[in-house]
Formats: sequence, structure tokens, C-alpha cells
Amino acid sequence: QVRLVESGGGLVQAGGSLKLSCPATGSIFSMKAMGWYRQAPGAQRELVAAISSSLNTMYADSVKGRFTISRDNAKNTVYLQMDSLQPEDTATYYCYAHAPSRGPTGWVTIEYWGQGTQVTVSS
Repeated sequence: QVRLVESGGGLVQAGGSLKLSCPATGSIFSMKAMGWYRQAPGAQRELVAAISSSLNTMYADSVKGRFTISRDNAKNTVYLQMDSLQPEDTATYYCYAHAPSRGPTGWVTIEYWGQGTQVTVSS
């Protein structure tokens, strides 16, 4: 069973920085895409950043130039460096990881989610 546990959230003033970490533990053959979603109160879940196994990255327009996603394949960990934080970034941040799993007819990809870490940015 794969488990993801986010950490690194907290309270920071506008303009500050935080770095989120999300290690994946359990029986993992290999990790494919990994990334981060966030959800603010009253808002839909938003894809913030993603990184493929080949290290291709994508970012939401709202965080481009401020957030950086990275991964350590040896540790099965995805990170999110958040700089120049703004109050609009306040949300619960969830990491996800895509991992192969053996299904009845062969390998399939399953998306795993963490429980979230709270990021609060004060003005």
C-alpha cells in the first residue's frame, strides 16, 4: 500500500517562502507523474504543479515564476518550493503520485493522494 504524507505547511507572511515535501512510502515499483493540488475554502481543487518521471514540469498560471516543483526519485519524494507567497495561495495542499499496480489483466496506473498540509499566508 502506498502512502503519501505532506509536510512543510504553516503560517507565513506575504512575500515569505515555504517548502512542502511529500514522500511516498510502501511497495512501489516506480513512480510516474507526481504533483500538487490545492483547495481553498469555497473553491474547487486546483492543479498547482506537476512533474513527470522524465522531469518535465507544468505549473498553473497563478504560480508560475513563484513555485518550483522537484522530485527525488531515489526517495520517492516530491517537493514544492513556494516563494513570494501571497494571501491568495492560502489553501490546503495535497500531493499526488501515479504509480503502477498489477491489475487482473496487467499493469495499471493508480493515483495516490496525501491528506493535505495547510498553508496560510497572511497579508
